[in-house]
Amino acid sequence: MNASELLANTLSPDAHTRQDAEQKLESAARENYPAYTVMLSAEIVNESSAPHVRNAAGLALKNALSAREGARQLDYTNRWLALDNDTRAKVKQDALMALGSNQGKVGTVAAQVVAAIAAVELPHGHWNEVIEILLGFVNNQANTNLRIATLQAIGFICESIKPEILAVRSNEILTAVIHGARKEEPSPEVQLAAIHALLNSLEFVRDNFEREGERNYIMQVVCEATQNSSVPVQVGAFECLVRIMTLYYEKMGFYMERALFGLTVMGMKHSEESIALQAIEFWSTVCEIETELAWEAQEASDYNEVVEQESKYFAKIALPEIVPVLLQLLTRQEEDADEDEWNVSMAAGTCLGLLAQAVTDTIVPAIIPFIEANIRAQDWHQREAAVMAFGSIMEGPDPKVLTPLVNQALPILIDMMNDANVQVKDTVAWTLGRICDLLISTIMPDVHLHPLVSALVNGLQDNPRIIANCCWALMNLADQLGYQEGDDPASAQTSALSPYVEGIVQALLRTTETASNEGNYRTAAYEAVTSFVTHSTLDTIPVVQSTAVVILTRMEQLLGMQNQILGVDDRNNWNDLQSNFCSVIISVVRKLGDGIQPLADRIMTLILQLVQAAAKTSTILEDAFLVVGALASALEQNFSPYVQAFLPFLFPALKAHEDTQLCTVAVGVIGDISRALGEQSAQFSNAFMSVLLENLQSDVLNRNVKISILSAFGDIAMAIGPAFEPYLNTTMGVLRQAGAVQPNPLDIDLVEYVSMLREGILDAYQGIVNAFKNTDKVALLLPHVPSILELVQRCLADSERTESATKTCIGLIGDLADAFPDGQIKQYLLAEWIASELRNKSRMSPDTKKTLRWAREMVKRATA
Repeated sequence: MNASELLANTLSPDAHTRQDAEQKLESAARENYPAYTVMLSAEIVNESSAPHVRNAAGLALKNALSAREGARQLDYTNRWLALDNDTRAKVKQDALMALGSNQGKVGTVAAQVVAAIAAVELPHGHWNEVIEILLGFVNNQANTNLRIATLQAIGFICESIKPEILAVRSNEILTAVIHGARKEEPSPEVQLAAIHALLNSLEFVRDNFEREGERNYIMQVVCEATQNSSVPVQVGAFECLVRIMTLYYEKMGFYMERALFGLTVMGMKHSEESIALQAIEFWSTVCEIETELAWEAQEASDYNEVVEQESKYFAKIALPEIVPVLLQLLTRQEEDADEDEWNVSMAAGTCLGLLAQAVTDTIVPAIIPFIEANIRAQDWHQREAAVMAFGSIMEGPDPKVLTPLVNQALPILIDMMNDANVQVKDTVAWTLGRICDLLISTIMPDVHLHPLVSALVNGLQDNPRIIANCCWALMNLADQLGYQEGDDPASAQTSALSPYVEGIVQALLRTTETASNEGNYRTAAYEAVTSFVTHSTLDTIPVVQSTAVVILTRMEQLLGMQNQILGVDDRNNWNDLQSNFCSVIISVVRKLGDGIQPLADRIMTLILQLVQAAAKTSTILEDAFLVVGALASALEQNFSPYVQAFLPFLFPALKAHEDTQLCTVAVGVIGDISRALGEQSAQFSNAFMSVLLENLQSDVLNRNVKISILSAFGDIAMAIGPAFEPYLNTTMGVLRQAGAVQPNPLDIDLVEYVSMLREGILDAYQGIVNAFKNTDKVALLLPHVPSILELVQRCLADSERTESATKTCIGLIGDLADAFPDGQIKQYLLAEWIASELRNKSRMSPDTKKTLRWAREMVKRATA
């Protein structure tokens, strides 16, 4: 089979033919990568070859250069850079030549190849001339296809490369792009490619935006493009305005006044849906920015700080203009709209919700007349729009302003759960869910609870979308009215919801007796059951117990059906149900605590069967492990009979280095088991420590899992106390090495990672210090005190540290002082930085203050 046939087969509708061709291509890439790249590039540039074959060659070459996963991308980059200069030059030359193909689609694929090569080479200082070459092509007025593909290539490059690498060429790129986007450009296809390239380059033309003349010209070109005769160009122009508002909000006052208010309001009224959607998105973006700025201003005021950026209140100023348009758009629902399909009425509802958060109370008088005029209208479009408008303003305005309105509306909304129209009922259920979530204080138990619960439970027999919203509303009721961890113990006895809990949970369990999960309604019902279990009061504990038995029985039945699974859909359905069961069981175990003991054998037997049946389905394994962790925490030392049977399943999960989530959960289970068994876990600690230390050496394991491992060291040490001695020096060496990592302050991801890493190390130190404190082996810690305090000092010097890190640091100083009360580490504790931290008067939570007072006392005693 020649190259053309092979490439054509990668596009075959027949899956087997397609996979076979893809495997052969991968094999060719592995066997002789230089020949493979040259073969593909020769095919792209070959004008006598069929377009679909050339496209396939381009995509294969692009996919050999770019990958989503970081590790694979590194391999691809190294593989490309290892090619000799002649081969790389030939492939680049072919890709650039193909940009001018008279078959337009080929030019677009060639643009992707050029961008993929640039993304690999430019960061390494190679192919610096590419931008200059492309800019030359853009100015070639004779070849429209070449200009379009070149602008696409520039756009793709801008999208895939860090702004600082291209910033040097930003002026030239911007000039070329803006030139192509002008209204004088005769080709709408060139304009569209230019507008898309501009969209991708906006982030690194910050310097140009700082200069008023250049900014005015860019804004003029974009604003004119919103009036272009080509719909795609108009959509692209509005997309640019959204991005410009996000990046350069503080510069937009002048343009909002002169043009943007009018253009975007007109855009929202446009008969072409794609244009209206982008214009609505513009105002949604403004509202999100101004809500964030209001929050920052409030925080600055609370702490007497100067706010960095002030709001320009665009949304408040435009309110009278945009609210009528949004309300009108709410009535443009489609009878059979797919909920996954974004349309103008959905976008308008979202925008209205964001507007309510941005302008708060001001929105209420602007909306109420519309609701009153339409909530009982004959036309379902108007009724649904009225309910949607009401539901959308539940968050933002002061609850005191909304309470009388909700009290007035609740009986009407409850009654509307019987509306003849499905979409109206769906939105009513969603609105009731919002009220239960955000304004629970407006629901008067004696007046509203019975009719509300009845309406929502009846809704569980309706269509899938309505069921899902009713489940969500019931879940919110449980979350808001039920018992909360940390509540006054008296409220643990009963709640206003208690009389309804049994009926609601039974109705939810009936709803889940189905093979279908359309619209995720079955999952929503199980989530609601989980909430009722989590927030149950003492008088509803029998409901929790009976729910556990129902779920375990279902689990047994489902495990028995394992051999009847036929296809992928059956397998996914089976997996979903098992995940749902595990979630409910976890909440039951946490609720009942050691009261779960009578069911423990049954739970562990089923979980071990589930782990075996799940094979390599990692999501199921994660859920099963989380059940084990919860059970260990609940049973504590009574969990010991199950450990030996469980370990053979735990260790393979710990060694699945490529599966980040599963590995993280498995590490967490080690911590749970160690904490539960306490000193009894010493018999397993050797195996635990070996596998954890081995995992730290892995190059494949995600670095975030390694943070969990460090915390687990602390759990193991706390559990086994001085028996941790054999692992002490190795562990302390690892922690010291990890604590020395210093991030590049410009690499935000790394800064965040190092911050989390340090918290993991501090947790480990805390566990280890407490393991040896008040024992006859405490002196083993002495050599490690300097490195512990060094990290504490580094963490406390970090102005971006979290409250929890501050508390752990202060606690650790106290723990060390408490461990050595007779002056053994006096010289370290008398350091000026420690005295300064212990005198700290800055704002902190009561909990941290309490830790600070205790640490101060311990240090005082240890340095007396």
